[in-house]
Formats: sequence, structure tokens, C-alpha cells
Amino acid sequence: MQSLALEFLKVTESAAISAFPWIGRGNKIAADDAATTAMRDALNQVPMEGTIVIGEGEIDEAPMLFIGEKLGRDEIIEVDIAVDPIEGTTPTANGQENAITVIAAAPKGTLLHAPDMYMEKMAVGPKAKGKINVEAPLIDNLKMVAEANGKDISELNVAVQDRPRHAEYIDTIRKSGAKVQLFKDGDVLYAAATCMEHIDIDMFLGVGGAPEGVLSAVAIRALGGELQARLKPRDDGETDRCKKMGIANPEGALTLNHLVCSDEGIFVATGLTDSFLLNGIKCNNGEYKTHSILIDGKENQLRFIESQYNAKPAPQTI
Repeated sequence: MQSLALEFLKVTESAAISAFPWIGRGNKIAADDAATTAMRDALNQVPMEGTIVIGEGEIDEAPMLFIGEKLGRDEIIEVDIAVDPIEGTTPTANGQENAITVIAAAPKGTLLHAPDMYMEKMAVGPKAKGKINVEAPLIDNLKMVAEANGKDISELNVAVQDRPRHAEYIDTIRKSGAKVQLFKDGDVLYAAATCMEHIDIDMFLGVGGAPEGVLSAVAIRALGGELQARLKPRDDGETDRCKKMGIANPEGALTLNHLVCSDEGIFVATGLTDSFLLNGIKCNNGEYKTHSILIDGKENQLRFIESQYNAKPAPQTI
């Protein structure tokens, strides 16, 4: 897996550069299509036999990089792939912060195979590993995380996406005395940031996409933290899809080991627009500068990488 790390970095950089012309143009579909096309082309150049296990739809729908799609140019290394060509299509279209291109990969058979649907997620850093329970009351989790981090609960900082569905979470956190850090978009980076000492986020909580949950899980496992989750089927159709993919209890608790059961995961994200963690793409006279994060599970190492490209992205019809 380690031999593929820089290959996956090229994949997210390529997707970000291709989506760059669409920043602020109000067309998130076109931006996503540009990133997806570039990501697929780049993945097909990677020396692997890759399978999308978490993507943007099922094989019979095939809207973008679909679940079950095979990518790569040989069969030497078999790889599971979770992908989001643009996490944050709305901020991309609106020229706002927190848009990234992101991919996670692990050895074949080690990533959760689940539909593109909602997932409840709770994440913490290494100090609170083993102290959370997604099925327990939120107040109990807050107390345990505060204790594990050597803090009073009033010092606890919990990241929650600013959505109406999270009103009850936000109310409980504030009533406990803890602080809420609301954010608009980009829950993958906020979940992973619980494992970064230089970022003051003790806990991440919310209901969002299952692809983002698996992507986050790869980064969090690599950095020694913990993520627990529960899928949130909205109807019998989604429940049936989960069962067809081998998830016997679609609403049961998912531990980190359910989401990714390998210590050799690779996580890569490239900034498309500026965020609290990554700089967005900068362009000057056809020269592109990218800023990415690469997390290697085998080494338990996080790297920030700047790259420079002189080639212009493929022409876009705008």
C-alpha cells in the first residue's frame, strides 16, 4: 500500500486542478463531473486492481465513480477504494471555504461496503480511544471524552455540522457546558482533526454521508483515534440495499474495525478552496500550486505536501 501513496496524491491533485475552473461559477454538477473524470483517469493509471467500495451510487445507477467500479492498470495489488471527487460541491460552486478532493484506500476486503446513504458518526482522538459508545446517551460520551482528555466538560470543544437535523445534539452539548464549533461543510477533515494535537477539536459528532464516514475512518485509524457509526436507512429500500451488501443489521453500531479493518490504509485530501486545515489551489500564469494532506496508516504519519504543476488543466466549456 505504501508504494501507492504518492500515486493517490496525484489522483486528488489532478481532480482538484480539473475542478478549479468551476470555483465560484454556480455549477456544482459541472465541478463534480470535472473532478470525477480526472480522478477516474488518474486512478486508471495506478498500478493496482482497485474496486470502489464507497462511492457516489450503486453500479446500476452509475452516476459518477460508482460502487463496484474497477480501476487501475494491473493486478499486482488489490485495493478497496473510498472516494469523494469533491467533498463540498456547494462551497465549490459558491466560491466558499472547505471544499476538498479526497480518497482513501486499503487492502482488498478491509473497507466497509455500504450504500451511499446517511450515517451517524462520532469521532475522537487517541486520548479518548475506547471511551465512546455511539449507542450511549450523548451526555455520557461527553463526560468520558472530557475525562480522557484531562479537561473539565466546560473546556470540551465539539465539532458539529450546522444542519437543522443536529439541533438536538447542539442543545445537549451546550446544556452540558461544553462548547460547540459549528461548521458548514467538510465533515471529513473535521472528523480527522480530532486526531491532530494542533487543532482544538476534542470530538466530532453528526449525521452525514456514509462515504465521508469511511473516508474519515481511514484517516482516524491511521492516526490512532476512534470513530463509531450507525447507518441511517430512510426507507425499506435503503435497508434492503444494506442487506444485499452484507450488512445484516443495517442500523446496528459500527466500530472502527467494521469501517476499516486494516492498519495499512492511505488517506489523501487536496484543498480545492481554503479550509482550516488546507490551502485551496493557487493559480498564477498557468502555474498551479496545491496543498494536500497524506496520512499513512502503516507509519502512523501525517504529512502536509505542497506541489507545483505547470501544465494547464483540460479545457472546460464554461
